[in-house]
Formats: sequence, C-alpha cells, structure tokens
Amino acid sequence: MARKNYTIEQIIVKLREFELFYGQGKTIQEACRQSQITEQTYYRWRKEYGGMHTSDAKRLKNLEKENSRLKKFVAELSLDNAILRDVTSKNF
Repeated sequence: MARKNYTIEQIIVKLREFELFYGQGKTIQEACRQSQITEQTYYRWRKEYGGMHTSDAKRLKNLEKENSRLKKFVAELSLDNAILRDVTSKNF
C-alpha cells in the first residue's frame, strides 16, 4: 500500500471518525480497514493528537518548529563559545 501524508486537520478528522465507528460498536480493526490505515498508525495518531482540536495541533507543530530552530541556535552559540575559550586560553 502506498504511503500517504496526511495533514494535521485530516488526522484529527480521521480520529473523530474512529470515535464514531467505535461508538457504533465497530472494532478498531474494522474502523482501520474502513479508513484505510493501519492499527499502528491509529495508535500513534491517538497518542500524539488524541483529544486535540485542529488549532491546538497547528500550535503544537509551530512550537516544535520554533523549538528545533532555537536548539540549532543554541548549538551554534555553544560552538562559538568553545572556540573563543580555546583561542583565549592559549598563550602566545
């Protein structure tokens, strides 16, 4: 089966569909089959996005991007700081 990339909104809609299927008495396996995703994908999505609204999920993704950008910035500054310490510690 080809891999699809779902947007955050699509994932949350799929999770809501699962809630409806489960409420109708269907099993997780049947709901996964109808939605054409694997059980593992369902459980991973539920772990990451369960109970979220689309605005919350978008905010989470934006915060993750910001966090990774800041981590790179800190790594660069730490490297610069280490280089400066090394240069100033040497006796000329």
